[in-house]
Amino acid sequence: MDYVMILSLTIVFLLGLGVVALFVVKKKVTQENLNIEEEQQRIVKEAIKKSETLLKEARLEAKSRLLEMKSDFDAETEETRFELKKEERRLSKKSEKLDGVEDQFSRRDQELLRKETLIGKKLDSAQNRELQYKTLLEETKKELEKVSGLTLDEAKGLLLKAMEEEAKHEGVKLIKKITSEAKEQADKEAKKIISTAIQRYAGDYVAERTVSVVHLPGDEMKGRIIGREGRNIRALEAATGIDLIIDDTPEAVILSGFNPVRREVARIAIEKLISDGRIHPARIEDVVERATEEVELTIKEAGEQAAFDLGVHGINSELIKVLGKLKFRTSYAQNVLQHSIEVAFLAGTIAAELGLNVKLAKRMGLLHDIGKAVDHEVDGAHAIIGAKLAKKYGEIEAVTNAIGAHHEDRMPETVYDYIIQSADALSGARPGARKESLENYVKRLEDLENIANAFEGVVNTYAIQAGREIRVITESEKITDESAMLLSRDIARQIEENLTFPGQVKVVVIRETRAVEYTKK
Repeated sequence: MDYVMILSLTIVFLLGLGVVALFVVKKKVTQENLNIEEEQQRIVKEAIKKSETLLKEARLEAKSRLLEMKSDFDAETEETRFELKKEERRLSKKSEKLDGVEDQFSRRDQELLRKETLIGKKLDSAQNRELQYKTLLEETKKELEKVSGLTLDEAKGLLLKAMEEEAKHEGVKLIKKITSEAKEQADKEAKKIISTAIQRYAGDYVAERTVSVVHLPGDEMKGRIIGREGRNIRALEAATGIDLIIDDTPEAVILSGFNPVRREVARIAIEKLISDGRIHPARIEDVVERATEEVELTIKEAGEQAAFDLGVHGINSELIKVLGKLKFRTSYAQNVLQHSIEVAFLAGTIAAELGLNVKLAKRMGLLHDIGKAVDHEVDGAHAIIGAKLAKKYGEIEAVTNAIGAHHEDRMPETVYDYIIQSADALSGARPGARKESLENYVKRLEDLENIANAFEGVVNTYAIQAGREIRVITESEKITDESAMLLSRDIARQIEENLTFPGQVKVVVIRETRAVEYTKK
């Protein structure tokens, strides 16, 4: 029972404590809520104050910015107004100037209109005068035609023909005078004329032949030259440096190579092998060696003989050998050694006529093409190669320069250089010196004759001397002695303009008068 009472009291006590605690807690919560409300009210008041402050500041800032923008706008507006006023003044001045120009143009228009009226009057007056003059001229022409018995066109033709004949006559007289003066001063001007005229021609030589042909006694010999499995032909090609071409050509073997001396060695060696009959590699080497010695001896003798015939002495022995090699060189089917000898003779003749050193001119002419003996072994123009070769073997500067300048690979320096050029051209251009196809030859002769036949008064034309001379037969009634000279010059100029030819073409105009009468019985 006591236990229950104690428990009851305890519960009651605890409930009392709970009530007290609840009251205390409630009071505390109520106080805190009051504090929170006061804090909230304080915060709200402070926020309102700050917002009012910020609003005032914003208003002030806006007013300040507005005032600043207004000031800038006013300044810009003032500047714009100033520029507009300035532009207005400038336009006003321009307008005044344009008004002045307009006034000037107006005055000019009036002046031009006045002048136009005046010119119109003068033009009418001129037209009236022209009409009067034309009428008077027609009357005068008719009167002249009645008096002379000729029409206007006939009178014009006669006048023009008379003037043409007079001009031709005066031209011929002038030509004769100039020619006569030139002949009188020929001795004095000869060197100058030659040195300036002969340099107009310089031709290049090109090696035309690069093959030789060896004739065989029979086609069976081809097999022996080839040998078993081609050993003989290989031995020949190796020993001579020349290609052997054995084809369907009957009873012939073709030797091909740029070196003419080696081709000659190969030709002699093959001919010796054919005549001997023993053809094998060992025999081939021996025969080729002996053929080489034979050719070298022939070369030396040819060079020495050429120098002896020309009376040119003191040439280096090695240069003599090189000169002899030209015996086996051709240019347009013209033997180069023979060509060099001809050039030497021609150069000597020209030098003698000019009173120069004949032996020196011959020496230059003989050696001028020396470079052709080695130009297949050395790159470059044969004139430059020859000049270097001559200098190497002790020739003087005048000789080396003449060699180098004969095709103008070097600049000519003395009259000897022009003499060698001239002699070289003469030797190559003489009739029959160089090979020319029949078609080209006939065509060139036909062209020469056609050019001459196109001139009035020409009856017949004949090209002779392989095209080096053309003879023109004219009608004596149409061509006078004076006009014949002019005709020859005109034909020569026409040939120069339309044809290409080496050397010169001589134009001979022939005019003759024949009187024929028959007897009567």
